[in-house]
Amino acid sequence: MKYYIIAGEASGDLHGSNLMKEIYRIDSNAEIRFWGGDLMQNIGGTLVKHYRDLAFMGFAEVVQNLRTILGNIKFCKKDILSFKPDVILFIDYPGFNMRIAKWARLQGFKTHYYISPQIWAWKENRIKAIKRDVDKMYIILPFEKDFYETKHQFPVEFVGHPLIDAIQNRQATDTEAFKKEFSLDSRPVIALLPGSRKQEISKMLSVMLSVTDSFPDYQFVIAGAPSQEYDFYKQFLNNKNIHFISNRTYDLLSVAHAALVTSGTATLETALFKVPEVVCYKGSWVSYQIAKRIITLKYISLVNLIMDREVVKELIQDEFNTKNLKAELQKILNPAHREKLLKDYDLLEEKLGGAGASATTAGLIFKHLT
Repeated sequence: MKYYIIAGEASGDLHGSNLMKEIYRIDSNAEIRFWGGDLMQNIGGTLVKHYRDLAFMGFAEVVQNLRTILGNIKFCKKDILSFKPDVILFIDYPGFNMRIAKWARLQGFKTHYYISPQIWAWKENRIKAIKRDVDKMYIILPFEKDFYETKHQFPVEFVGHPLIDAIQNRQATDTEAFKKEFSLDSRPVIALLPGSRKQEISKMLSVMLSVTDSFPDYQFVIAGAPSQEYDFYKQFLNNKNIHFISNRTYDLLSVAHAALVTSGTATLETALFKVPEVVCYKGSWVSYQIAKRIITLKYISLVNLIMDREVVKELIQDEFNTKNLKAELQKILNPAHREKLLKDYDLLEEKLGGAGASATTAGLIFKHLT
């Protein structure tokens, strides 16, 4: 079988790589061509475009880069026609993927979607396009099944969350060797996860770094994104003695005592590593003004959305400042608060279902193609 996979972000690269492993295991003759990143490339197949060239965050940024985005869409269509896949697999990244799905269905290609667009958060009217353009949908969040099937009468497959697989299947970190490799001392580690895109790192990192001097008994470590060079981060450090570790986020979380995390998949990853966290988010003024008028969710972090209550504190836009961040970090360092939070994390993992999301999804895809 010939598979064409489109993942446009770091999280999609992670989940795409695990899905590819399972596709190759089930289908020994699989030919895979993909948009993704280093993790997918390490599995095999042919990389068409790297996600670092696709990541534009927020409404204003998308408008500014519209010519590039439209050029990528045109190129993608041409590449698919040349490859003639048996199925196109979309992984999240809806702004791009839904455009390709509409075109692909008109061309007669089979369209499968792994990790649903978050239309339950905004743009719920996209359900019409999904019903029209997507043959099979594989969802990873438990509340999405009721949303799609009960509210919108669109059948979906709940496969569990692939992060559980990604974390369970990784090689365990040798804590002492890791700390020695990066010259970490004996103080507890507070991880800083400012995101993977330049736009969000620029918004998040300076505020995160502004609290470090208030916690001398801890050492702070920046989790560098694989798509960004150290020189980009260096401009925010202002000669602070802050550790920087690139492309080793899971190893860092495995030794972390607490974390300050930019909203996104990383909030759930941090919770699954059982690390108390403060969730942070700040976008451009224009993007935020638009978003707050069309997004009606009570929470922005996956942890709180899945639990349907505030488990982790969210500091959004103007609330994301040095004073509030310092106060919330002090809270999660308090032993009593930490104990309650860790119990909530256990309940969260139960809600996500067991391991095997990638294998289940690959099996369903292959079943529907044969």
